[in-house]
Amino acid sequence: MKIFLTSSASQVMDKIVKILPKGAKDLKLAFVPTAGDPYGDDKPWIIADRAKLVELGFQLKDFDLKNKTEKQTRETLSKFDVVFVAGGNTFYLLDLARKSGFDKVVPELVKKGTIYIGSSAGSYLACPTIEAAGWKHADRNIPGLKDLTALGLVEYLIVCHYSDKYKDVIAKGRKSTKYPVRTLTDEQFIFNESP
Repeated sequence: MKIFLTSSASQVMDKIVKILPKGAKDLKLAFVPTAGDPYGDDKPWIIADRAKLVELGFQLKDFDLKNKTEKQTRETLSKFDVVFVAGGNTFYLLDLARKSGFDKVVPELVKKGTIYIGSSAGSYLACPTIEAAGWKHADRNIPGLKDLTALGLVEYLIVCHYSDKYKDVIAKGRKSTKYPVRTLTDEQFIFNESP
């Protein structure tokens, strides 16, 4: 399993491509922009991530989770080498991940060798739960989810866009969760690899 977690993929993709099993031009990448929906047209982070992936040469195709069935999700994503999940509202993203079957399909594909890259909300989604997405009050629970169980691709929680001003909030969060917590600045990424 190859999993890359980032706060801001556009800032670290130059480093990530160096450790991918093939060159970017030889990898088909499914770009999931869904988490950005609640923000209307004002999504500079999605524009930046997509532009960086195109610049690096990935064979990129958008795959929106809205109105997809689990069958459609499985059929489409199984044709890609990389699933890239962009940032936005993590609660909205988790809701659509469940409705589209993405939450079932992607862990299966990752076990078979599909590479997962998360950017912000996409990184939170890879964790056992998305609880840490609400710690800094950046994300609103738009769909009113009670169950925050996520994909569980990694065994820890991520706090994206870390800076020292969030130390106290994160310290409080660490006390409220049963999972280990790792922080990520916008210039860092975590690479998780397992057989």
